[in-house]
Amino acid sequence: MEQLAVAAIVTVAFFFTLSFSGVESGSNFTGDSSIGRGPAVKGLCPDLIQRFDYPCSEHKVQTKDGYVLGLHRVSSVARMLREQRGPPVLLLHGLFMAGDAWFLGSMNQSLGYILADHGFDVWVGSVRGTRWSHGHVSLSEKDKEFWDWSWEELALYDLAAMLHYVNSVSNAEVFIVGHSQGTIISLAAFTEPDIVKMVAGAALLCPITYLEHVSAPLVLRLVSMHLDQSMTNFMMYSDILAEILDSVCDGHVDCTDLLTSITGPNCCLNMSQVDFFLEYEPHPSSAKNLNHLFQMIRKGTFARYDYGRSKNIRRYGQFKPPNFDLSQIPKSLPMWMGYGANDDLADLTDFQHTLRELESQPELLYLENYGHIDFLMGVTANRDVYDDMIEFFRSLLGKSSS
Repeated sequence: MEQLAVAAIVTVAFFFTLSFSGVESGSNFTGDSSIGRGPAVKGLCPDLIQRFDYPCSEHKVQTKDGYVLGLHRVSSVARMLREQRGPPVLLLHGLFMAGDAWFLGSMNQSLGYILADHGFDVWVGSVRGTRWSHGHVSLSEKDKEFWDWSWEELALYDLAAMLHYVNSVSNAEVFIVGHSQGTIISLAAFTEPDIVKMVAGAALLCPITYLEHVSAPLVLRLVSMHLDQSMTNFMMYSDILAEILDSVCDGHVDCTDLLTSITGPNCCLNMSQVDFFLEYEPHPSSAKNLNHLFQMIRKGTFARYDYGRSKNIRRYGQFKPPNFDLSQIPKSLPMWMGYGANDDLADLTDFQHTLRELESQPELLYLENYGHIDFLMGVTANRDVYDDMIEFFRSLLGKSSS
């Protein structure tokens, strides 16, 4: 039992920090969904984003397979007074996270606020299963079928639906910003012509397509135990994850050391605000999604979900699941990527593998002292990372207007 308890903690910590992207927060949301943690509140706009008086509105988007997603639109006060919206940018969160991840810090440190202040029309996505999404047209969260998805569906259905909606409302191609799992679904989706045609450019923080060289020893131990394959629950419950994190970080383990052992060293974190952060996080995900990520580590592939040989034949017409072919991403798609030397999850060897398969040459920002979490939690990320990202977007706007 003790070994399983330790494994559970490591599972949570690994995949929680795979998408860790903020550190201040407020509360929780029930909305149309029964998934929740803590007291019911009004919603992401009134309880978080509007605390600094940023205009915010909620939108609902239905995917082709019936999930109803939450989209939140954020602007700066100055832009709203001029009744002028800038270019649309869609923010894609990571695993066990949702759209709140981009607004958990101060106005000067949270990327969502910063982009709005720079005049962008900010759209905040929350994928299926998270508390800011709104369930399914016919399935309940209690149904096993509701959780029958992985990041593959997030790429091909959720991101596709969000892009189509933002593209239709704004009548413009959309910039994308993703972190960690948000980059996985972005790069997978970009291989699909019907999706990538709606994208004006992409900025990817800690880009991941391959996980073969994950080097964190606790993660490798967890994968070798095949814990994901023994899981019987189809949902990763956010309440349980939160309790484990609260317990681990409440006098039992130095959370700075815990994060370092899983993500690699991070240079620029302020861990004093974790209690505030945990009022929002983590959000639910599916066990199938966890299994798909573990498949990437074990097999060293960037591919569709592996159901086993017989079911793969029925589903794909071949023994192995098809790869997502990165060479199919258009060479004309502008991309910017930020990565760090101390990232034990988005490993440099795997990142170079990604670059070799792309037809284009993305603009790169390499920070030798940055780890996986620094790109979104770092107290100096606004200067170290976001300024360069925004300059990339502005350079594209200049080219389109010339």
